[in-house]
This record gives sequence, C-alpha cells and structure tokens, in this order.
Amino acid sequence: MAVTQYRDRNWLAPWRELDQVSRHLNRMFGEGTISDAETSAWLPAVNVEESKDELVLSAELPGIRQEDVEIELENNVLTIRGQKEQTREENAERRYHVWERRYGSFQRSFSLPRTVTADDITATFENGVLHVHMPKAPEAKGRTIQIRSES
Repeated sequence: MAVTQYRDRNWLAPWRELDQVSRHLNRMFGEGTISDAETSAWLPAVNVEESKDELVLSAELPGIRQEDVEIELENNVLTIRGQKEQTREENAERRYHVWERRYGSFQRSFSLPRTVTADDITATFENGVLHVHMPKAPEAKGRTIQIRSES
C-alpha cells in the first residue's frame, strides 16, 4: 500500500518545467542576483509511515500556526496547504547578511490508496509538526483464515 505524491498534470506544467531549467542554467553560469532561497518554492518535509491499522503522514511546519494550515480530501487526493508569513524587516539599524529561511504559501498533494477509510481521517498539530492519521479499512488490515478439516 503506498501513498504517492499527487502531480497536477495541467497545461501549465511544461512552462513550469522550462522555468525550472532556466533557473538551473542561470545558477550554473552565475547569472542573476537573486538567491536560491528567494526564488525556490517552499515545501515542507513529509514522512509517511504505515502500521497494521493506519497510515500516518507527518509534515514539518516550523513557524506556522495551526490556523494557517488547511487539509482537504477530494477524489482520494489529500492536499495540505498553508501560509508562512515573512517577518523580515530591513532598516538602518538592522541588515540581513544571510536569508535562507523560506516563507510564503505551500501546497502538497498525495494520492491515497483505496484501503484508507476517508471518513475517519483525523489530524493533530503539535510543536510545528502536523500528523494526519488515516485508518485502514477493515478489509485492508488482513486476517487469519482458519483451516478446517473435511472429516
């Protein structure tokens, strides 16, 4: 049973890929003055664990409030989206020399296996980590079949 990352196959995808190649070439040849941290999309790191009874998706969301995270399930695709506000303020008294932390909106989508009971999915948020608990349907948990003798 696998949870796979959902990839939106809309008509803009080729243009996004071309833009990524262009940015990569600019970095290789030293062109442009904007850092990677400022141009790259921010995506939280995600783990997916499986036990006998459930799948658990855990996403690292440091610096994000629970109110700024949304989880949606549609057509067996689980989508997590949110917003991390930027707190950078430069002025005469404060200048930044390194700025690697990512800010802005994010979205991650995952195709769920049919064996997940969608109505029973729950989520918790603690210490900047989102846990989405996806219980397995009873038929997906497996069972032992008793062997009877014919005599």
